[in-house]
Amino acid sequence: MATTPHYAPAAPAFWRRYLELTKPKVVALITFTAIVGTLLSSPGLPPLGALLWGNLGIALAAGCAATINHVLDRRIDEQMARTRARPLPTGSLTETNALVFAAVLGIISMALLAFLVNLLTAVLTFLSLIGYAVIYTVWLKRATSQNIVIGGAAGAAPPVLGWAAVTNSVDPNALLLFLIIFVWTPPHFWALAIARRDEYASAGIPMLPVTHGLAYTRLQVLLYTVLLPYLTRMSGLIYLAAALILNAGFLYYALALKITARTELPMRVFRFSVTYLMWLFAALLVDHYLPAFRGSP
Repeated sequence: MATTPHYAPAAPAFWRRYLELTKPKVVALITFTAIVGTLLSSPGLPPLGALLWGNLGIALAAGCAATINHVLDRRIDEQMARTRARPLPTGSLTETNALVFAAVLGIISMALLAFLVNLLTAVLTFLSLIGYAVIYTVWLKRATSQNIVIGGAAGAAPPVLGWAAVTNSVDPNALLLFLIIFVWTPPHFWALAIARRDEYASAGIPMLPVTHGLAYTRLQVLLYTVLLPYLTRMSGLIYLAAALILNAGFLYYALALKITARTELPMRVFRFSVTYLMWLFAALLVDHYLPAFRGSP
């Protein structure tokens, strides 16, 4: 009796393996928030050099940090179903390949920012890179259940970096953007941690659902969601309307996560949180360029 031949799935193209090391979806969101910071820093359009080279440098630095994260987390990635198909656990790329790639991204990033933008942006971007790739990944992630709260500062930096690329300063309004992402990060990531609790436990990572249980983590997601700011004096009616709708949606999901045990809900909350941040920052941008819809100056 003839049998149907089995064909193994083709390995991803060589360049796709390197692209995967950069966590492109995460970097896209990071770069978007940085671009918003760049655009909000000026009443009109910012200088083209700061907009182009600044955000390219920030994106490359984010890709560098993500690649280093792949190297440092290789053994953990091998133990988790969500990550074991990444290039390093599968052996499609070696740690040496990844480290050389990270070095190239990092050097190009710092050169662009230092020589074509300004030194402050280069320094702040480097500190953010080290904060995520080393301090969070090597120490915080394995040391405390508050890892994502403390380490969230590095992920919240891109709007400040984009703003600094134009102004060569750290503006209070840029820090408001930082605060939005900083408070958004725990409920965003803890939703994923709830969905992957058993995997984190098996890998020995003290994520909040592992150390304090699901009920406590669901409560913390709800509390942080309530903290998410929906009104600042930097924007007007468009941002306010978008923020009210988005916060209502996020609060609905957080309440549902707290009072129900539906297995699919944590990942729905995780996915919605990404959409939430993208549309919130998009509303800031639209509001900035449509002054007729703004509130009091």
